[in-house]
Amino acid sequence: MTEYTQSIRGDADGIVRHYEYDDGAVLVADFGPVEGGVDVVDGTAIVVVDDEQYEYEVPEGASRAIMNNGIVTIEVER
Repeated sequence: MTEYTQSIRGDADGIVRHYEYDDGAVLVADFGPVEGGVDVVDGTAIVVVDDEQYEYEVPEGASRAIMNNGIVTIEVER
């Protein structure tokens, strides 16, 4: 497993972790204690939190995206 870490936005609102496995990858972003939703469309993860929308490029093969208690998880299959 390989792990990469970066901030969600330039002002470091939260952490994004990228875990690489032999059969895929998992991206995890912590938006804090918020309600919202996530969807993946054409290689872009669209996260809506409160009245704000964030868009992030995701690797090809993103198969599942969920948001639970402010934690966004995106699974990528190879």
